Amino acid sequence: MKLESFIARRYLISKHKINFITIISYLSITGISIGVGALIVVLAVFNGFSDLVTSFFTSFDPHIRIEIKNEEAQKRLGELEAQIKNSGIDTYSPFISSKVLAIQGKMNMVAEIKGIDLAKASGVYGLDKHLFTGEIDTNSTDAAPGIFIGIQLADKMQLLVGDTLVLVSPAGIERSIISYSLPKTQTFKIAGIFSTNNQEYDGQLILGPIKAVQNLLNAKNTFQGFELRLKDINSANSFKDSFQDEISDKDFEILTWYDLHKNLYSVMKIERWIAYLILSLIIAVAVFNILGSLTMSVIEKKRDIGLLRAIGLRENSITKIFIFQGLYVGIIGTLSGFALGLLVYYLQVTFNIYPLDPTQYKIDSLPMQLRISDFFAVGLASFVLSLLAAIYPAKKAASVNPIDAIKWE
Repeated sequence: MKLESFIARRYLISKHKINFITIISYLSITGISIGVGALIVVLAVFNGFSDLVTSFFTSFDPHIRIEIKNEEAQKRLGELEAQIKNSGIDTYSPFISSKVLAIQGKMNMVAEIKGIDLAKASGVYGLDKHLFTGEIDTNSTDAAPGIFIGIQLADKMQLLVGDTLVLVSPAGIERSIISYSLPKTQTFKIAGIFSTNNQEYDGQLILGPIKAVQNLLNAKNTFQGFELRLKDINSANSFKDSFQDEISDKDFEILTWYDLHKNLYSVMKIERWIAYLILSLIIAVAVFNILGSLTMSVIEKKRDIGLLRAIGLRENSITKIFIFQGLYVGIIGTLSGFALGLLVYYLQVTFNIYPLDPTQYKIDSLPMQLRISDFFAVGLASFVLSLLAAIYPAKKAASVNPIDAIKWE
């Protein structure tokens, strides 16, 4: 094995003058380096944006949402809450949500109102960290209940803390059409304005005390379920699986933070795989160069092959020599590509060579995050392709007749 490896290195890095075959080998290494480096950089960018989007969502979203499916589940909410407490979760809140019509003077907009336990709003939703202005006051004695609205919604409706906002219940609208009566409305006071860096929430969401929202929606003392925040977001799936065994699938549905935005994450994952496959073509092209250079190397080294066979090397050893040569090209190109990707990552993180407009993207630089799994995936793909490209020339070299090689050379 050491002999085959030594000969392969000598063939790859020889002291004779550079010829056409050597140039093709160097081009193969360069092509693999560029392909691997591009893959590492692109995957790092996808990782950066994915983590950025996840941070935007999970900083305000619950980690777990448990929703009721039927009226029978409504009767089991007390039992469900006891199970949540027994599981060691103390940051949870009941919730109820619905579309409402928000009216301010001559302006009106359709918005989403969510009734929650304001005493737990900071623990479950991190509301205190996202408040742009205002404060959470659970002991307010104002006649109009206090609500919290997104900054974009406040801007569109020209609202400030202390202003009032009239909300119209969808149930009231339906009843008013049937009975020709006025829909049910309720006046709320703006207690705070939040900013989450999420356009959907900032432009449509309203948070209010659950009792007041239940009254607006004619829901009496009912609600839709519970929302929880875990100590470790990565344990959401394991919590879902274990907790699902304790409650009935027919009565409750458990959704993780990933499930709440599954469509978006699925699209991002598809884009990631497409980028991986497309950029892998760069490596594939370089691999064809390996195939070509090794095939011509076999022709050039035909006399050497004959001599090696004549002194006792077996076909298996000849095969290993050229397979090693292809692998060395792949390994050198892959490691150079890793270095290239790390260099681009360092330059971007340190010097921000590709800045972004923070008013449009919420961030001032292209986000990048390296993952060790990406290095393994890209390195494995490069290694396997290099190995496959070396097999045919290696077998062709092993099939050379030593007598004919020496005779005609």
